[in-house]
Amino acid sequence: MSSRSVTVKSGLWAFICSVCCLAVCAAQSAGSSDPTPPANPPPRIIQLGPGDSVGIQVYGQADMTTVVYVSDDGTIPVPLAGPVQVSGLSPAEAAKRIEKALKDGKFLIDPHVTLTVTVSRSQRVSVLGQVGRPGQYPIDANTTIFDLLALAGGPLDTGSEDIFLLRADASGTVQRHPINLKGLEKANGVIPGQTLRGGDSILVPRAEQFYIYGEVATPNKYRVEPDMTVIQAIARAGGVTPRGSERRVEIKRMVGGKYVTVKAKLNDPVKADDVLHVKESIF
Repeated sequence: MSSRSVTVKSGLWAFICSVCCLAVCAAQSAGSSDPTPPANPPPRIIQLGPGDSVGIQVYGQADMTTVVYVSDDGTIPVPLAGPVQVSGLSPAEAAKRIEKALKDGKFLIDPHVTLTVTVSRSQRVSVLGQVGRPGQYPIDANTTIFDLLALAGGPLDTGSEDIFLLRADASGTVQRHPINLKGLEKANGVIPGQTLRGGDSILVPRAEQFYIYGEVATPNKYRVEPDMTVIQAIARAGGVTPRGSERRVEIKRMVGGKYVTVKAKLNDPVKADDVLHVKESIF
């Protein structure tokens, strides 16, 4: 691995860590200055689904303690009560339903049931795009998008800061919910992932890029940063060589399906797929 790639990946992880810290500090600061504390969001609750392994304990009935799997039809086999539908329920809700089944069947007078998830197979989220290890990863009630990015090997240097949460709505249509990682630096930023659900997908698309060549130190393609200008793009490429001139810069830009060439000013914006040419000085 080259020193440049190590530096890039270190910078990405440093950015993610700093964003998390900034978001937490901003939230604490906002809370201390606002006399009316904001309402806390409801806690996330993981729902049971087919393939999950759950442990059942009935108070005072040690012989009923068992570990079972949620079947494809969403039921679990409960001692005495038989199959009980639990798919889509939280562990606490499922425990209440088992209690009702035991009571309605007159097996126990006042049962108290505890249900715990031992292995979650239904609650998985796919991480796609520009990450080290795309794939499906399990989630629990505390998993955030940053946790999933870490599990997936982190974003590549080609990844965009604008990522998407993909989720199917009630009709089955997949909706794209944009999340800007850098936006967490704002005082009202919140760490995304508070409503992750099984079946969600996180997409890290390829970042928009520009190209620069000619009389710059390191001609190459680079990420287009927000509000980037021509002078910033030149600086990103290591600056102008002694033979070059900042006053002789051209931009080739795709307009209407073809490239057009325009003379660039240093404060002109840089757009995706722009090709910057820094020419030699004429003096």
